[in-house]
Amino acid sequence: MSEFNNVTVVREANVYFGGKVTSRTVIFEDGKKKTLGFMLAGEYSFDTGAAEIMEMIGGAMDVKLPGSDDWKTFKAGESFEVPADSKFDLVVKEYADYCCAYLEDGLPAC
Repeated sequence: MSEFNNVTVVREANVYFGGKVTSRTVIFEDGKKKTLGFMLAGEYSFDTGAAEIMEMIGGAMDVKLPGSDDWKTFKAGESFEVPADSKFDLVVKEYADYCCAYLEDGLPAC
């Protein structure tokens, strides 16, 4: 899906890691939410509340998912799931453009 219709976008950005990671919240007519984000080059660790599906829109990131010692690269058109109440690490070498769907909301991938 390249666009969302009939949504509200929260104007204020979610800003992390000194501005190297930003996202905007998209609210659908039924109240469910997703975020659209952009990451600059860097190493990051994130904690999850809800389970997530992270879809890569552009760029790439190397990800180490919870319970794994291995790193896997995800590029545009690929996605990965992160369990609820967990932590995952990632390395962005150039940039990463992504969409995050929260599974507790019963959302499909972006």
